[in-house]
Amino acid sequence: MYDPETETTVVCHARTPLVFDPVEERIERARDLEDGDLVDTVVLRSWPETVRFDDDSPHREVVEEFERFDEWADRRGVSVRPPFETRTRTSMVEEGGVDVLVTPVLCLAVYREERLVSVFPHSDGETTYSVERALDRLEADQLPRPLIGTADVPDARTCPECEAALVNGQGLFVCPDCEWSGTLADEGWTELDDVELEPTTAPATDD
Repeated sequence: MYDPETETTVVCHARTPLVFDPVEERIERARDLEDGDLVDTVVLRSWPETVRFDDDSPHREVVEEFERFDEWADRRGVSVRPPFETRTRTSMVEEGGVDVLVTPVLCLAVYREERLVSVFPHSDGETTYSVERALDRLEADQLPRPLIGTADVPDARTCPECEAALVNGQGLFVCPDCEWSGTLADEGWTELDDVELEPTTAPATDD
């Protein structure tokens, strides 16, 4: 189980202006998560449909957020492209066009003690973990478990979810920070159900 004393924050990013009732309904569901036992804080943020990649963009923080999400996805062997897209738009004043980021209509990011642990939606190439499904789990006071894809070079020393150091118990890897657990094969990580960590006691020594 997850430590209930660990602070959980959900950041809900929405494209403005909103014109779809289902999107507004999901935003309200996200806002209401603070009424449950799991989520401590819900932050609502808006972003435009497109954002330039250059450093002079007035929405540079959106690009930085996308880069953070993209790095998280790479560590897990999944993708956030889509829902994010990168495009080059023609420009009459800039030769070669302008590179822009297209944002999703709705995106959830879950943080544990300010550490990014999941982004929704994301995909492993076959299955997409939707915002709707993540909200269902969060409303049940359960952390949604992200998908795990096939990473090129899995690191057996680092948790694929939070990057903390893993404990290797005869082939079963457990993270003492976020309590992720799984096994490692040539094709990548296989995540297991929650594992209770037993406290370790130093062996007695003779004085």
